[in-house]
Amino acid sequence: MDTKYFYSLLVLFVLVISCQKKENQFYGIQGEAQGSTYSIKYIANEELVNKNQIDSLLIAFDLSLSTYRKDSKISKINAGDTTVVVDELFVETYNVSNQIYKETDGLFDPTIGVLINAYGFGPSKKHSNLSQVQIDSLLQFVGFNKVKLNPDLTISKDHPETFFDFNAIAQGYSVDVVVKYLKSKGIENGIVEIGGELVGFGKNVLENKSWVVGIDDPLQKPEERKLIATISLENLGMATSGNYRKVILDSITGEKFVHIINPKTGKREKNSIVSVTVLAPTCIIADGYATAFMIMPLEEVKQIIEKNKELKIMLLYMDENNEMKRFTSVNFKKLIL
Repeated sequence: MDTKYFYSLLVLFVLVISCQKKENQFYGIQGEAQGSTYSIKYIANEELVNKNQIDSLLIAFDLSLSTYRKDSKISKINAGDTTVVVDELFVETYNVSNQIYKETDGLFDPTIGVLINAYGFGPSKKHSNLSQVQIDSLLQFVGFNKVKLNPDLTISKDHPETFFDFNAIAQGYSVDVVVKYLKSKGIENGIVEIGGELVGFGKNVLENKSWVVGIDDPLQKPEERKLIATISLENLGMATSGNYRKVILDSITGEKFVHIINPKTGKREKNSIVSVTVLAPTCIIADGYATAFMIMPLEEVKQIIEKNKELKIMLLYMDENNEMKRFTSVNFKKLIL
């Protein structure tokens, strides 16, 4: 065989092999973040993102918004540093929080931090009961209308004691941030979950279906794993708020309820709602409303979702007979499998 012809065939063979498209497959990343865990699954023909990149992203997130890190921007602001210039992560969280604060008439309020800390649910974890006098003294520092994001990206507070706590919405936003990063790397189909909040983007193209997600039964026993529903998810964020495994049983009446801190009264109030799952275009929106709906009467929840068609909800509550009932919006029902 002519040597020149042989090498031409060899080059052609190498080119054909190298140009063959690799098959798509699942890639997964798991780790720890925000006092919980995260899980990422995406579809691609090669590994496009690694664990170190995700961990670095989540560390940067915590350095902005974590009240459990003394070196974070939010902790410095809470400590009274008025010179802190906040970043894009803080700005987005602040703006969405302000939107939900207004739409829920103050029942979603990230300045509730002084009360959370006083009751022992914050970084100090020193649980205590508060007298009415103590509650009244703290309520003067609560109110998202008492803080301001300035044009120079610093934060002003009417009272230095006001304490930001975005934990009821930040975890959902962290999911959105990771999804945005994955998309920037060319990933079109995947599912990201952090501490139970998640986003399914694109679809499961390997099996030609939407992402399938289960919702826990809030009355399950600690050793159990029971699902109350299974839904299909495609380009939606999902957040569930509720005291899973923390439903309180009144020893005298047998009533089942949960305790929720009401930012308007400052009290831990009984609520018959035990779980709210919200689907929305982004996880930050889903997370914020899921928190707010836990405090609101069912009729007020219905009014909000009637105005905001992008919200899809499933709400579980205890009726007067101490039995768990379910309210599901029409657009949520369409996603149940």
